[in-house]
This record gives sequence, C-alpha cells and structure tokens, in this order.
Amino acid sequence: MSNNLTRSRNRAFAIAGLGIALIVAVFLSPFASQDPDGLDRVSQDLKFEDKAAEDAPASKLPFYSIFDEYALRGVPEGIATPIAGLVGTLATFGLAWGIGKIVVRGESSSSEEGDR
Repeated sequence: MSNNLTRSRNRAFAIAGLGIALIVAVFLSPFASQDPDGLDRVSQDLKFEDKAAEDAPASKLPFYSIFDEYALRGVPEGIATPIAGLVGTLATFGLAWGIGKIVVRGESSSSEEGDR
C-alpha cells in the first residue's frame, strides 16, 4: 500500500512540476530580455561576432529548420517564443522522464537479483 502511495505522490509531484515549468515557458518567455546572452555579448564586445562560420555546425542539426534562436520558424512573432518554450519544455521533460524510467527499471532489476 505504501508503494502505491509513494508512486502517486511522485506522479503528482512530477505533474505539478511540469505544469509550473510550462507556465513559466509559455507565459514568462515573452518577457525575456532582448539583450544578447553571455557569449553573444562577449563576441560583440571583442568585435568578433562577424567572424562566425558561414556554414555553422548548428545548421546541420535536425531541428535547425524548425527553430530560429529561441523561437519557432514560420510562426507569428508574438507566439513564436512561447510555442518554442512549450515544445522545448515538453521535449526536455519527455527525455528526463524516459531516462528516469530506464534507470529506475534497471536499478529495480539489479536489486531483485541481489535479493535472491
């Protein structure tokens, strides 16, 4: 009985965390600073931002045609960043959830073998 209670509490915690992360990603991302981030700022200060490779390695990644910086390509500017935040948050959560399931399943299998 305690195992089911723990499992339901963990699930509620994960869902609440996902909900908070989605709220932040969708509703607060439009208010993010438009100033350049750390690396962009340093490249501007040291005047080497124009020396970036023409054929950047990032352009070869599978998601390059979908995302542009922190926004979704082909979507109106007002909702491009919130949608990118939504997609990114869900993708990150899905990866973390899947890895967690694999790790926990692996640990429970090895602990059951150790009990024998």
